[in-house]
Amino acid sequence: ECEEKLAMTMAGKAAEIIKYGAENVSNGPAGDIQQASALARAMVLQWGMSDKGGNIDYGEAAEGYSGNTAGLSVSASTKELIEEEVRRFITEAYDRAFQILTDKHDEWERLAQGLLEYETLTGDEIKRVMNGEPPNAGDDDSGAAEAVEEKKPSLTAVPKTKPKSKPSGDMEPEPST
Repeated sequence: ECEEKLAMTMAGKAAEIIKYGAENVSNGPAGDIQQASALARAMVLQWGMSDKGGNIDYGEAAEGYSGNTAGLSVSASTKELIEEEVRRFITEAYDRAFQILTDKHDEWERLAQGLLEYETLTGDEIKRVMNGEPPNAGDDDSGAAEAVEEKKPSLTAVPKTKPKSKPSGDMEPEPST
């Protein structure tokens, strides 16, 4: 499950490289890389998922671990092994994502175009778009008007908010010292 999550997390960068080339990768995958790194480190440091690291919880040694191995109270060789294993997990996940996206290039290209056109798609709509079909199952003309009337509008992920009302009077907050 963790390896699958890592591959999903690295898919954004893999997709950018496939689509635009390695020389044109944006900073868009930065958050994904941070998430993948944190997961891979937990796999090695806390969950014993590395054969080389063994079934050892380095969690206590890693308290306050802020992305570097300098804070670990383990030997230099163990620190190096941990970083090698984290790198291995992430590299394997990236390679898996790249291979899946390469093998399924047509499907994810159709999905990307579908999302550009429709913005949001349900799970069933995603499956149809990836198969090269229109997102709506009932696309024939007979009964189309009734189907549209019966279907309720979908909600977007962006919540609507009301503007905050200003307090009465000229009560500006004063800076605290």
